[in-house]
Amino acid sequence: MAGGRLPGLLFLLHAAARLAAEQEVENLSGLSPNPEKDIFVVRENRTTCLMAEFAAKFIVPYDIRASNHVDRITEQADIPLARGAEMKGKCSANESELEISWLEQAYTLKLFFLKEGHNTSRGQEAFWRLSRIQFTYDTSERTYFKDAVSPGKHTASSHRLSALVTPAGKSYECQAQQTISLISSDQQKPVQLLLSEVRVQPFDIAADFVFSEEHKCPVDQREQLEETLPLILGLILGLVIVITLCVYHIHHKLTANQVQIPRDRSQYKHMG
Repeated sequence: MAGGRLPGLLFLLHAAARLAAEQEVENLSGLSPNPEKDIFVVRENRTTCLMAEFAAKFIVPYDIRASNHVDRITEQADIPLARGAEMKGKCSANESELEISWLEQAYTLKLFFLKEGHNTSRGQEAFWRLSRIQFTYDTSERTYFKDAVSPGKHTASSHRLSALVTPAGKSYECQAQQTISLISSDQQKPVQLLLSEVRVQPFDIAADFVFSEEHKCPVDQREQLEETLPLILGLILGLVIVITLCVYHIHHKLTANQVQIPRDRSQYKHMG
């Protein structure tokens, strides 16, 4: 009898330990100087396995009744990710997940990350990416939705998403605003997710609470180049001017030391 209970007890202990690991999460948004930016940390076995900080806002279309109470008018709700949100997280070698809920779970954002290998000219290389987004919202919630027709919960999801692609072992960073389109279960309406000031790493975090080396998004790389290019061109122009002045000075000095030969042959008798 005791032998029969032991496997069941071990299973329960394992499940409890796994649940505890999943719930070891921290919302550090209060540390951000930007009130619109949130910071989330997922830890397992007292080790950070996922870190994410970003500012997020959803643009959600919804229908209301027109003044004639017959026709419908499409309005737009701007829903920011609120500070103090509840969160859950999961980590594994190749899959990670972050779940964020706010306003008594009227809104829930789920981010799914995937790490995989790709064949390149340099051989097999590992990358991670944001593979799926799911946003659940309740149009009966009165903070952002006003008199919605047929109020209730809807889910907006991404379709064949491959975003934030980053080499394994690095964090993704992008200060510029990015827009990701989602499709809602509410009559297939398009929902937009606006992300900015993003820093994310869902795998291979080497130090606790510390991001690894950043991989900047193309927009940030281009903006950085645009900022440094005038400086580089200015330095090159200054160097060209200095070289030109040096060449002119040397040429002038050499020509000044040369004997001037008179063009009038009658002056040759005075030479020597």
